[in-house]
This record gives sequence, structure tokens and C-alpha cells, in this order.
Amino acid sequence: MLAPTSASPESAGMSTAALARIEDHLKQRYIDAGRFPGTQLTVYRRGKIVHAASQGYADLERKVKVADDTIYRIYSMTKPITSVAFMMLVEEGRVALDEPVHKYIPEWKDVGVFVAGTYPNYLTRPPARPMQIVDLMRHTSGLTYGFQQRSNVDAGYREAKIGEVEKAGTLDSMIADLAKIPLEFSPGEAWNYSVATDVIGYLIGKISGMPFEQFLKERIFKPLGMNDTDFHVPADKAHRFAACYSADPQGGMTFHAAQRKGSLTLQDDPKTSSFLSPPDFVSGGGGLCSTSADYLTFCRALLNRGELGGVRLIGPKTLALMAQNHLPGGRDLPAMSRSLFSEATYNGIGFGLGFSVTMNPAQTLIPGSAGEYSWGGAATTSFWIDPAEELIAIFMTQVLPSSAYPVRRELRTMVYSAIADSNL
Repeated sequence: MLAPTSASPESAGMSTAALARIEDHLKQRYIDAGRFPGTQLTVYRRGKIVHAASQGYADLERKVKVADDTIYRIYSMTKPITSVAFMMLVEEGRVALDEPVHKYIPEWKDVGVFVAGTYPNYLTRPPARPMQIVDLMRHTSGLTYGFQQRSNVDAGYREAKIGEVEKAGTLDSMIADLAKIPLEFSPGEAWNYSVATDVIGYLIGKISGMPFEQFLKERIFKPLGMNDTDFHVPADKAHRFAACYSADPQGGMTFHAAQRKGSLTLQDDPKTSSFLSPPDFVSGGGGLCSTSADYLTFCRALLNRGELGGVRLIGPKTLALMAQNHLPGGRDLPAMSRSLFSEATYNGIGFGLGFSVTMNPAQTLIPGSAGEYSWGGAATTSFWIDPAEELIAIFMTQVLPSSAYPVRRELRTMVYSAIADSNL
């Protein structure tokens, strides 16, 4: 795949001084303050890389600096890739978004909606309508994540070890376990961040007739030259693998910025990480490791309406469908969400088929464009694509949870403020 060219920010209508301010901000507020080990920010506009900066450490304990080819756990930034892969099958006529999920997972046909009880003994009622595949794509399925810690249903996920950061079981065992736990709500009634994209990964394998991970490799990674993106880090690349930290003293996922400042707890040592070997559970919702360069390649294909360097992933109309708000009634995430945790919760933000979608920038109170789409990962990685401004931004670090600090809001504000020549 043809590598992107680098150019001065001014040549793409951006300010060098304003972009430099971002690096100063990251260094002073996050790296020097001990909140992040290191950072990597890539900004791409009008077909050129206009900013690519790395600072700090990928591994604090061993004093390994962040490098251009550092490999990161991208966690939920896996979801857009899985969603695009599924839409390839939709384009081929092999599956449709309005089909009931139980057509492909018969054991889910009688799964009810939670009324009362605790794992494994629940009282349920029938859902108002069957779960459709579009519900999985837009997180309106009634599924959840155990780390939400909001209900007796997500407590059941924790008991069964479904959807944890350290994955347990297999895709087949997850499907079987989910058949025994009720839904949080009837499909389509609410939005709840969930293991739904892991289920999409399972369906890709079932419908395509090849293992999910093989489908991604053959249909996306190899054609695009994303050679550093995989569900594990092979031995010959392990020296490039970053350490992962937690802002929580206990190494967990519950920390919020107001509680404590500075200091990091090692959460996953790159020398002993489970990511060093192929996983039993191949997570389409959060299992990939990648680099900034590889993820930029994927984003460039999307910005270019589904095609890059002669490789077409999906058609422009399919991508346009994905990048529209699919929440029932045209509502935004705050209006529909039951999640205690999400990678995006702002007013004016809806959800498409695999990522959040900005509907009304004025309601977000953050600079941006209508039609911009984005998502992030649990270790504070994030990306967004703005077709109106021909802009991609990718941010990498490794600190759990992503809700610990408002860095995403700050980056959006500062990157957009660096635009000197807007397309709008």
C-alpha cells in the first residue's frame, strides 16, 4: 500500500504553531504530570500527514521511548474494523441488517428481557420484538458489558466472564453463555455499550465460512498492507509492544480524574502480556493490537469513500449508510443511553453502524463538523474522521480507563483550532 506523504501544515491549510501547542499541552498536562507514559498524535488532512509527533515512553519501567512503529492495544477501536468487515458481507447479499439474530444464532430465539433475579436465576419477559442484526451494529440489542456495574444483568456477565478486558472462553462459548442471561431491555428501546460487536465477529465467521480473524486478515489487513495489526503481537515484534497502565491505584477501570492526580499503575507488562500469543477468544469488539500507521491506513480508506490504492473495502453508499445516525427516532446518545461507560456520551452525538456520528456540533460544545465519525479504545486510544474537512486524527497512549481524563475533548478542540483554511 502506498504510504501517505508528509507535508507542512500550511500546505494543507493548518497552523504549525497551533499543532505544536498540542504537543506542549500533552507534555505538560499529561506526561510531565505522570498521567500518561507517552503519547503519539497523527493528523492527516487533504491527502497529507501534516502532524506526526511522539513523546514520552512506551514502557516506563524499561525506559523504552514511544517510536513511530510502537504497537498498541487498540481495544474498542477494533469495533469499526469489525463493522466494516460485516458490511462487506451485507454488500455481497449474504446477510441483511433487518434480519433477526436468531436466524444465525437459534439458541437466542427465546432469550427474554430482565424483570428480576440474580445470576443464574432470572425472571424474564418476552422482548417487544426480536433482536435484529442492526441492533448489534448500533448497540441497541439489549446486551451489555460486565464492567458497566449497573444491573443484575451485567453482574451475570461478570460471573460468566463475558466481555472482560482479559478475554475468557471462545466466541462459541460466549454465544452459549449469552443464551442463558437476559437482555437489559427490548431491542431498539435504548442504547447500551456492549459485547454486541463481539457477536458481529462471531457472525462474520459463521456467515463467511472462515475464522473471523482469517476474514479480517484476508479481506482487510493484507490488501491494505496493515502488517502490524493482529489479535496478538508476534515474537519478532514484541520489542515494539507498549506497556499498558491504569490511572486506578488498583489497576482497574473505575478511576475518574477528580479522584486522584498523577501516578500510574502497570496494568499489562509487554514482556508477559496475554497479547503475546494468539487468543482463544478472538474479540471483534476489543481484541486487536495495531500501530498509528496501520490505523491511519484504515482511516484513509474510509475517508476516501471505502477505497485506497486500488483496494476497495466497501462502496461509498454503504459507508455513507454506516456514517449516519441509526438511533431510533433520530435521537442522540445521551437521550438513549443506559451505559455508565461509553467511548462517547456528548449531546449532539448519535451512533451509526460501528462508530459514533456527530449530528450537531453546536450541541457538543466542541468544534467539529456534522457527519464526522469516531470511536476510541479503553486504553485512551482514539480516532476521528471528518469528511467535510478531509481530516483524520489518531491518538495513541496506553492508560485505562479512557474516561480518566478529558483528553479527547481537548484534542478535538485543539486540532480543529489549528485549521486555518476551512472547507466550510
